[in-house]
Amino acid sequence: MAEAARHPEPRHDNEPRYGNRPTMKDVAARAGVGLKTVSRVVNSESGVTPDTERRVRTAIEALGFRRNDSARVLRKGRTASIGLVLEDLADPFYGPLSRAVEEVARAHGALLINGSSAEDPERERELVLALCARRVDGLIVIPAGNDHRYLEPEMKAGVATVFVDRPAGRIDADTVLSDSFGGAREGVAHLIAHGHRRIGFIGDQARIHTAGERLRGYHAAMADAGTAVDDSWVSLGSTEPGRVRAAVERMLSGPEPVTALFTGNNRVTVTAVRVLAERERPTALVGFDDIELADLLSITVVSQDAAAVGRTAAEHLFRRLDGADHSPARVELPTRLVPRGSGELPPA
Repeated sequence: MAEAARHPEPRHDNEPRYGNRPTMKDVAARAGVGLKTVSRVVNSESGVTPDTERRVRTAIEALGFRRNDSARVLRKGRTASIGLVLEDLADPFYGPLSRAVEEVARAHGALLINGSSAEDPERERELVLALCARRVDGLIVIPAGNDHRYLEPEMKAGVATVFVDRPAGRIDADTVLSDSFGGAREGVAHLIAHGHRRIGFIGDQARIHTAGERLRGYHAAMADAGTAVDDSWVSLGSTEPGRVRAAVERMLSGPEPVTALFTGNNRVTVTAVRVLAERERPTALVGFDDIELADLLSITVVSQDAAAVGRTAAEHLFRRLDGADHSPARVELPTRLVPRGSGELPPA
């Protein structure tokens, strides 16, 4: 053993290194280029020929080199992390939104930390401030509350913040939304175009911005058609299945039941579909938000692009982190009506 230790086997140039972590200098020596060239390749900067870039990347792979982000982060005064505060992790709308944010964050070399406010304003505040205490560089928030003045000190200290799906309450901040008003107006107008006049609206809680905007779109479409809305045709409240089921059954009973329903979000739509499936009389339905298997169930929906919302919000956030300095912006993305059959049923 002692003899072997005094005369170790020679290491060939193409063998990976172990022990000390390889550095940019090691990569530069192996590729036969300067240190600045390696830095440009590692940081995806321009000014390197394709052949040189291939040599550098081959050296990186052979040596097992990994960029040391900690030093770069310290130089920029950042932690290379952002926080995403969702309303409800179980809501299918937030899956593609979260993935899109994560993809943009990854492209910028940042880690995404997310959590759910569970639709509780106090929980939202606790979660946001906990993320700030961990020095995230920026925040993307789907607000549960309507007063965000607690965030003003953090934003003044440099925490870039973008609100999504709903605007911030009582502060000016960047916001990315879907066109809830326009989408609902189009969805209800679609039912009107197929002969319906008695149209029920079942939505989320009135305090929620999107619920209010979709109700406003419903009223606008009905007014456009010259149709007065009976109070019994509108129901706002919890998306809990029992509450929604009761609202649907009430609207479909009596001597003059509604002939169509417009449901204000995906959770309401799912319950409404179940109730309608139990009944013999067909009732037209258009839902706001797409739902799983909606194409197989022939459910007409107003679709919003959750991934585009998340991507737009994240790109806006990183522009702020890169120094963009302008007044708070409001970006409203269009929705799309997807006819599949349920919204095209005529009045029974």
